[in-house]
Amino acid sequence: MKILPAIDLLGGKAVRLHQGRYDQVTVFSDDPPAVARRFREHVDLIHVVDLEGAREGRPIQTDLIRSLGAPLQVGGGVRTRETFEAYLALGARRVVLGTAAVKDPDLVREIARAHPGAVVLAVDAKDGFVATQGWTQVSTVRAIDVVRDLADVPIAAVLYTDIARDGTGTGPNVPATAELAAASPFPVIASGGVGTKEHLATLAKIANVESAVVGRALYDGSLTLADALAAASPPR
Repeated sequence: MKILPAIDLLGGKAVRLHQGRYDQVTVFSDDPPAVARRFREHVDLIHVVDLEGAREGRPIQTDLIRSLGAPLQVGGGVRTRETFEAYLALGARRVVLGTAAVKDPDLVREIARAHPGAVVLAVDAKDGFVATQGWTQVSTVRAIDVVRDLADVPIAAVLYTDIARDGTGTGPNVPATAELAAASPFPVIASGGVGTKEHLATLAKIANVESAVVGRALYDGSLTLADALAAASPPR
């Protein structure tokens, strides 16, 4: 299992939200490019979210994202093919589509067929139902159903986040992650709640989980990137 360090951008800073709430923000760095440089010494892909873009429905911090350098997995406000391709032009290896998967699945199909292996499908769930618009609205669509409905297109991976766990460090939702991984035709990226080596070791044992996003734990010192990498790939 790979580790994807997370850089969440808000107001030009690297931050973390608590349970996806914009009124509970912790600023961890005023210099996101410096954070990206440190991460790139150890991993080959960084997970970046434009939180302002996710909330507004359009990319806001593209200049800052460009300054982070490649390779990136980028999300936040990607609701059109033009936006998706603009992120690819910035050097993103993968681009995350979340709200669009619920609001306009045909758009996701179009983009995935035009750019096979570049789409990451985000299913951000609250009590099993997908949240949209930067997690500010909860739909009536189940996370598993979103994935199954798009099984016919070349999506790179499914990014699964349990919103209630995100930014808490209390541990990922292992049963829900395992359920989705078992049902998904695509590899799963686990996200939300990772705070310890033990959390990662547990995720690494789940079949079809290709990687895990780690954010707050890397910033507050409860988990080093070296320890995260070791826990994710235990010796056989």
